[in-house]
Amino acid sequence: MEEKQPYFKLIVLIMAGTSSFYLPFGLTRVFRPTFLDVFSINNLELGLCFSVYGLIALFSYFFGGGLADRIKPNVLMASSLFMTAAGGLYMATYPSILGLKVLYGFWGFTTVFLFWAAMIKATRMWGGSANQLRAFAFLDGGRGLVAALLGSMGVIVFGSMLTEGIATIGIDDKKNSFSLVIYITSAFVIIVGILCLIFLRSKGTDDELIKEKIGLGQIVEVLKIPSVWYLMVIILCAYFGYKVTDIGSLYANEVMDYDEINSANLATILLFLRPFLGLLIGLFVSSIKSTNFLVISFVFLIAGSSIFASGVNSPNLNLLFLISVIIVAVGAYSARFLYFAVLQEGRIPLYLTGTAVGIISFIGYTPDIFSGPLIGVLLDNNPGEYGHQLVFAVLGIFSIIGLIAAIGFKRFVNKGKSLS
Repeated sequence: MEEKQPYFKLIVLIMAGTSSFYLPFGLTRVFRPTFLDVFSINNLELGLCFSVYGLIALFSYFFGGGLADRIKPNVLMASSLFMTAAGGLYMATYPSILGLKVLYGFWGFTTVFLFWAAMIKATRMWGGSANQLRAFAFLDGGRGLVAALLGSMGVIVFGSMLTEGIATIGIDDKKNSFSLVIYITSAFVIIVGILCLIFLRSKGTDDELIKEKIGLGQIVEVLKIPSVWYLMVIILCAYFGYKVTDIGSLYANEVMDYDEINSANLATILLFLRPFLGLLIGLFVSSIKSTNFLVISFVFLIAGSSIFASGVNSPNLNLLFLISVIIVAVGAYSARFLYFAVLQEGRIPLYLTGTAVGIISFIGYTPDIFSGPLIGVLLDNNPGEYGHQLVFAVLGIFSIIGLIAAIGFKRFVNKGKSLS
């Protein structure tokens, strides 16, 4: 019988999984209009920063995956968090666009090469053979909760530092307020790194899953598993959907006439939707139904992107806007909960988790490279609602491809069950 893992370990994993990526992506998701303003950049330039991150991350996924099968996860994760926090301190100095690109490249290494596969493997080890869906749903839902709390804290800190209205505040005061948000976030990342070192130490049974060497044979073994190829496509399409949710606050500001504070509040509210969904899925969706739910997630993405692409949203239809935002968020967040929870159903051995995650992520997370510039070009060259319509039309195409891959994965899993 497997030993039941304590929930405090999962809580530390959740905090680590949030804090690692909040500096590169969470701040821009909640404060995108403000971020563009204080760094004096446009959407395309920010997208290019994301591309630098994605390019470094692409190779970090591939080569860092095997590292998680050789070194204890808590050591890798803590090292990653300390280095990521150091990058946050540099961000607070407001570097030039070149410095910002270098910073995002650095974060591509710290958050992926050292962290990503280690987090996935540690979560899979926590879930055991019976609780994979619950482990990953709670992980990503919990990450959403912590991100929402950080976002709320950031909005409160940012707003409290402004002595005048956001519309009339000077750029220097806005920078000072945003710097404090960055410093507080960086301090949180350091604290979580310390918690990882202390509370995520491996036991003897876990150490048996640490291999001294991962070679070409293990890579070939992983590539022979059909589910690996399905998951590459599924994650690629779902992750593009998740990247599109980053422009929610910008859409609210540019199309729905929200001010910067209200658009940041909307982004924060959406972050609270993520843990709510994670809790529901973790408690009420059985592992048998996880493949079905993956299919449903892409149906939601298709429906939501169709509403936005149609251009029916307008400032006088605020309720329709909120509903369509929720539909897209439900689809994107649900897919994130599920696409690593099905590793066991896809018949991927536990001892090769890091290697498999690295290979799958090498393709699956390529939106880190192309989504930022693509979205930036569409928005900057087509100001207003039309640019956003084009972005969601592209999301609709990716969602259809993802739906086809999810159906294929479901058939593969069902075929395996019928043979067993």
